[in-house]
Amino acid sequence: MTSNTGYIWNTLYGWTDTGSGGLLPPSVESLTQPIGHHVAHPDTKRRLHELISASGLIDSLEQIDAQPATEADVLRVHDKAHYDRILAESALPKGGDAGDGVSPFGHGGHQIALLAAGGAIEAVRAVVAGQVSNAYALINPPGHHAERSTGRGFCTFNNGAIAAAYAVEVLGLKRVAIVDWDVHHGNGAQDIFGDSAEVLNISVHQDRCFPSDSGFREERGAGEGHGYTLNVPLPPGGGSGAYDYAFDTVVLPALRAYKPELIIVASGFDASIMDPLARMMMRSEGFRGLARKLMDCAAEVSQGRLVCLQEGGYSPIYVPFCGLAVIEELAGVSTGTADAYTPILGAMGGDALLDHERDAIDLAAALVADIR
Repeated sequence: MTSNTGYIWNTLYGWTDTGSGGLLPPSVESLTQPIGHHVAHPDTKRRLHELISASGLIDSLEQIDAQPATEADVLRVHDKAHYDRILAESALPKGGDAGDGVSPFGHGGHQIALLAAGGAIEAVRAVVAGQVSNAYALINPPGHHAERSTGRGFCTFNNGAIAAAYAVEVLGLKRVAIVDWDVHHGNGAQDIFGDSAEVLNISVHQDRCFPSDSGFREERGAGEGHGYTLNVPLPPGGGSGAYDYAFDTVVLPALRAYKPELIIVASGFDASIMDPLARMMMRSEGFRGLARKLMDCAAEVSQGRLVCLQEGGYSPIYVPFCGLAVIEELAGVSTGTADAYTPILGAMGGDALLDHERDAIDLAAALVADIR
């Protein structure tokens, strides 16, 4: 087994066309003005890649080429009607929308979406084969909000679910875990795997952020999948104090109970203190700590097999430092690059666990007993 970290980035990920609306499409009737950057503009992820390069971290990573996912790969988790619609709208001169009216993609956008899903597959394949010990796939567009029959929340195809299904149905794994630390609920995997015990889906997210009508503790899965959907909704305002406690008392015990053969992380950085689409207070070192916890747990339960897939994160200023911290931890490398924003953000709080945060997390911890 090697001890290197795989890394996936493709120039086309930075070409995702999210249009000129800030979030909603520009409209004279509703007076939503066009603006230079959609909130999910790909520059945020391109800037992360460039920091990885400029810091020198890129030299310590094994770069893996992404290959487009096939139709068969996508149809393991999505309805054919959804797949066909995305391809048809992608052929239009100005592209289309993933499904909810706020997730635009440009002409030919399906090719980038398939490349993102394929990047997730390649990261999983490389880790399971032992080519690398862990991997970070900086893919775009994201995927964790895409449900079986529709895309939403800037997500076209569910990259993580596609990779998990590939691990089970092609690579022959019996148990895969998805740990979603994106600040928004991992509704896509919940929709796709809710009746299956082959994928444990754990989502730690801001309560009622997005989607506002899902991600509650009472959503446990159904049938054979009951208990294998585990939601940890956090009160707004939490930082590393809340996240560390949630991982120590819910996420890690659940993983130890389930003993997955592979852990896939839905790695969004929108829980950061600078993100415009949520109200949490994580900083780069907090994300580094979560990566370390999962690496140690993976060494216990999954032969170290750990794959991080890029999801959300909408602060072009701060996402690069959060991502750099996580990938440094995966690789066991320090580039000496300091988080330039620590002097500003470090005194804003979030490191202490508050009583109401503890109470909310303890309610989720009681659900771990149902995981076998």
